[in-house]
Amino acid sequence: MTDSNLRLPAEWEPQAAVLIAWPHDGTDWAERLEQVESTYVALAAAVTRFQPLIIVVADAALRAHATAKLQAAHADLSRIRFVELPYDDTWLRDSGPITLRGDGNRFQLTDFRFTGWGGKFGAAQDDALIAGLVQAGVFGSAEHKRIDWALEGGGIESDGVGTVLTTWRCLTQRHPEQSREEMSNILRDGLHAKRVLWLDYGYLEGDDTDAHIDTLARFAPGDRIVYQACDDTDDVHHAELQRMGDELAALRTPGGKPYTLYPLPWAEPIIDEGRRLAASYANYLIVNGAVLVPAYGDAADNEAARIIGEAHPGRVVVQVPCRPLIWQNGSLHCITMQLPAGLLG
Repeated sequence: MTDSNLRLPAEWEPQAAVLIAWPHDGTDWAERLEQVESTYVALAAAVTRFQPLIIVVADAALRAHATAKLQAAHADLSRIRFVELPYDDTWLRDSGPITLRGDGNRFQLTDFRFTGWGGKFGAAQDDALIAGLVQAGVFGSAEHKRIDWALEGGGIESDGVGTVLTTWRCLTQRHPEQSREEMSNILRDGLHAKRVLWLDYGYLEGDDTDAHIDTLARFAPGDRIVYQACDDTDDVHHAELQRMGDELAALRTPGGKPYTLYPLPWAEPIIDEGRRLAASYANYLIVNGAVLVPAYGDAADNEAARIIGEAHPGRVVVQVPCRPLIWQNGSLHCITMQLPAGLLG
């Protein structure tokens, strides 16, 4: 570790903005663009109730199109900044910057290699996105540090005080030649963490990220962990998520105490064109003063929102319709990246 003052903030710490990229017909959303844009509009309207939003767009025409959609939805355009850059897709949780914070207003934009989730998809433009944002002056004087090791932002969770939570299933797929100890050392050094906690169990059908932690378990303030449970004993996920819950119960805080666990309800299976979609309630987004919760048109939506609100006391709970997103195997948290307060130029 070269600078012990740097740390990875928790998502519930004050934010400068949320970063997203607008879908267009050159992305994988083309087949259902209108439906997915409705989710992006709802997300943008929700975020701008509480803080600024940066939207990456492919060109001026897409900027004008998105602006018209947002105006029609009465989103607060005064809180929106557009940046024109090329991108392959819109999963900015995984291609956006993992920002470390130091003393005062010092920031490091940690730019891990983005491989399209282990080479499943083309990712050259997405891998260059952070450098493009830096060149556009979005982040002021923040240091940009490239790390030639594959990692996606959705693959890690931080409690803000030195603990990183991740999954073995994901990182061993990215780096099959490395041991857990070797990967733990890289995560500790790259993220300036004190310790790395691993989950061996947990997955969702329809998830092509190889079990990103942000679809499974999330740190919350006050030594809490919110996680996706499955109470349907006939469901293929039941045994695996039960084992994951047992793993979470066995984890200890830095002070040696168990975490307070908040299991989330299980949505009914959503089948689309013969395949099951990954409808995780754990894939929520925290913003200043609020928590935005995915809704899938399921009977469990309201209970999930209630539990997430309970785990994040003092925040407004806003449900965002996310059923169109899971067609491409992700949800609300996956398409967003929060930027810590003080970062923006």
